[in-house]
Amino acid sequence: MQKLIPDFPRYLVRTTLADATAQSGWRVNGSMGMEIERKFLVLNGTYRDGAEPVLIRQGYVSNRAEGVVRIRTCENTAYLTIKGKNTGCKRLEYEYEIPYLDGVEMLAHLCGGLIVEKYRYQLVYGGFLWEVDRFMGGNEGLVLAEIELEDEEAVFPKPDWLGGEVTGEPRYANANLAVKPFKTW
Repeated sequence: MQKLIPDFPRYLVRTTLADATAQSGWRVNGSMGMEIERKFLVLNGTYRDGAEPVLIRQGYVSNRAEGVVRIRTCENTAYLTIKGKNTGCKRLEYEYEIPYLDGVEMLAHLCGGLIVEKYRYQLVYGGFLWEVDRFMGGNEGLVLAEIELEDEEAVFPKPDWLGGEVTGEPRYANANLAVKPFKTW
């Protein structure tokens, strides 16, 4: 994903594959990376103060218990991401930038309608980057905040707008929101 806030390590800001490789020591071409992420509900809209939203469209080529294959577009960039099964707040993640028009075409023809649209806000609180997703369409009304961490036991300050933790609750996974949207719960 494009770096929206410069000069933060990879666990604070999602970056292009080249940036992630340089910053985190990941190896390119088939090596694995570990995503450690915690997810929370959002209580109110004060997270938006000073943050500019970016539209994200993502769809799922494969959505199985063992993992997902996702296509994502964001502004003029697209990504192919392969994610393994969650184990608590950890999972394997491989992400590769692909040509934008390829991503648009894949969303239209390979995802079988399993599309999630959301606005993402990035903001720093207490030295940590938070990504807040305000969902649209069948998931309208749902707002989730995510934080990527260096390790599972990391301690971080919690903003006032942060609600209950939903890490590991399957229905809040984007891949599951594509199949069973929030409005149908």
